[in-house]
Amino acid sequence: MRGRCSAGQKVLASLIIWLALAETFCLNCGILALDEPTTNLDGPNTESLAAALLRIMEDRKGQENFQLIVITHDERFAYLIGQCQHAERYYWVTKDDHQHSITKAQKLFD
Repeated sequence: MRGRCSAGQKVLASLIIWLALAETFCLNCGILALDEPTTNLDGPNTESLAAALLRIMEDRKGQENFQLIVITHDERFAYLIGQCQHAERYYWVTKDDHQHSITKAQKLFD
């Protein structure tokens, strides 16, 4: 991939490999965590990643212990993966005037 792919394409390829490994070896795995998965991705690749995660959520809807955790600053990506009937809530983390973290649980479907 050296010299032929952009940084975003390399990140997307890595994410696809990680997701494929998780699907292959962790069939009863209870958690899938992604930290800033859209870093260096353009719009179409971000949408493709969101679609792949939605398919994983759909496939795992009958699995009681499955949790998807995504840490992101990309609000559009969070919106895309939040458009699933199997997602229940998200957590919005901000800082107050004293730089203390404030965490608010938000339900996706009220």
